[in-house]
Amino acid sequence: MDDIEKDPFEEYIKQSEPSGRELGYAWYTAIGLQAVDGLKTSDYLKSTAKDNIEGKISVLEAGKLIESYYEKSEDRNAERTKEADIVSARIAAILSENAFTFSVPQYIGIHRRLFEGIYSYAGRIRDYNISKKEWVLDGASVHYGNALELREMLEYDIRTEKEYQYPLAGVSTMIPHLARFVSGLWQIHAFGEGNTRTTAVFFIKYLRSVGFDVTNDVFAKNAWYFRNALVRANYNDLAKGVRETTEYLELFLRNLLLRESNILKNRYLHVRWEEEKQDIAREKQDIEAEKQDIEAEKQDIELPDNMTKKTKQHIAMLFEEFGYDRFFGRSDIMRLLSVTASPASALIRKMLDAGLIYPMKGKGKGKYLFRK
Repeated sequence: MDDIEKDPFEEYIKQSEPSGRELGYAWYTAIGLQAVDGLKTSDYLKSTAKDNIEGKISVLEAGKLIESYYEKSEDRNAERTKEADIVSARIAAILSENAFTFSVPQYIGIHRRLFEGIYSYAGRIRDYNISKKEWVLDGASVHYGNALELREMLEYDIRTEKEYQYPLAGVSTMIPHLARFVSGLWQIHAFGEGNTRTTAVFFIKYLRSVGFDVTNDVFAKNAWYFRNALVRANYNDLAKGVRETTEYLELFLRNLLLRESNILKNRYLHVRWEEEKQDIAREKQDIEAEKQDIEAEKQDIELPDNMTKKTKQHIAMLFEEFGYDRFFGRSDIMRLLSVTASPASALIRKMLDAGLIYPMKGKGKGKYLFRK
């Protein structure tokens, strides 16, 4: 693991002055969030982002350079990279701004800013119903908001959150409610595409507006986990014993807001993980039982008292190597014990006389097995 190159944006977060650290966080998060839709940014984007962090260009100039780069590009196979780069630059710009209003127009406006020119419906609430097959649900889909009620649902969630009075007994007590709020907002899925990135940016801005410090790498490194946790917070299949839960989202938020180090692995969110975990545990038990049986078999051999200590040690070494199921000959003994032909032959004679081994038939002359 030591030879893996470190992410340069992580280093900016750790080492830069406050302004550089905040820009590093903005870009690092922006790039990481593309993973929720399986997108990857280009080296050009990363190079441009570094120029911004180091003060060579402004964040707005960085965005213009990236969009200009794709206006000139003739590569028609780079549409997904283009989306990742342009949207990353726009997320970085939004996260670099202090301005924010906790409102439905702000939420819709973030979608418009992120995806204008990318999606024809940027900033427009969808007028059709959707479903999406989810790996984490074994191919099933979350039940997203009905197209006829989306604005009303957004307004209800935002209004209810505004009215909620958080307990001031510590951040830990606030996390369950924050998890329910962001998972509910995401479940509406107000847009045709880009819902997770829009929700993440809006949520980060909201957290900062109420005093939370989220300038770290949790979103950047765990964006796909964040999305899967939102999925698990909004899915029930009681017939299969699956209940919606915010437990995974809460682990994510504890890392984000409390700087904890909870393990965030996507496979733990899979609806069949508990079954898989039990299967793994059973396999481990079977392996351990097999090992114990082998050890019991190894201890089963009895050696005569009249043998010397050295002879017993040599026989024990042979038995450990070959057991009851593998035959051996004089050359094997010479190799294993580092002895010449004469001592090897003498040892075979002693084991034959003691009834510990017997000659194998059909395997050639001079092949033996330990007797059970």
